[in-house]
Amino acid sequence: MADSWLRFWDRPHRIYVNDRHLRVHYRRVADEILGILPPRPGLRVLDYGCGEALEAGQVAAGVGHLTLYDAAPSVQARLRERFAGETGITVLDDAGLAALGDGAVDAVIIFSVVQYLPRAALPPLLARARRWLAPGGLLVVADVIPPEARMLDDIRSLLGTAARHGFLLPALAGLAATFFSDYRRLRHDLGFAIYGEAEMTALLQAAGFSVSRAPRNLGFHPVRRTYLASAPSLAST
Repeated sequence: MADSWLRFWDRPHRIYVNDRHLRVHYRRVADEILGILPPRPGLRVLDYGCGEALEAGQVAAGVGHLTLYDAAPSVQARLRERFAGETGITVLDDAGLAALGDGAVDAVIIFSVVQYLPRAALPPLLARARRWLAPGGLLVVADVIPPEARMLDDIRSLLGTAARHGFLLPALAGLAATFFSDYRRLRHDLGFAIYGEAEMTALLQAAGFSVSRAPRNLGFHPVRRTYLASAPSLAST
């Protein structure tokens, strides 16, 4: 499952119907990340599975340092080119991620990632996130698909976003194109990893976190869920 989705994200695709859609998405993601992080000077943040991260400069300006990682090699290459010379942003490859030390960051963002991972891969990822976090750090697991979510919810979200931001006609054309795309085939053949609240809470607690569900999901999908997981502070260890 993971390899198939990784190959999809590593080559050109039409998940974003045009450049406006792409930029609206990443602007919203940046705003939401900054809105959910604690207002702490010098915050060190890891965005795991960051995608194109077009607004990473905005996030970096609002924190102490931003570290970006995406598993797709072509995305890694574009990130390194895009942010070369940016002192507030570090782009990791796989070796750099493996070398990330204990307590290296104060917050980890995992946004719209877990649905593409095999279920067996999530507990090890959460354990690594727990290790990467400094005492009292925050893990944000966002855009988690619950069992009751339906494809119709995704369509409504896309069309609502497109209507608000002025790309409705391209969105309609994009939906038609998706019907014949690899994305639809992969989604049909592989599906997404879905998690109910009780299961996700239990997984995060097993990794050593205190967990709460955010009042609303980050991003454009209101049916999906965001979980806030806190690592123990020094006072509680």
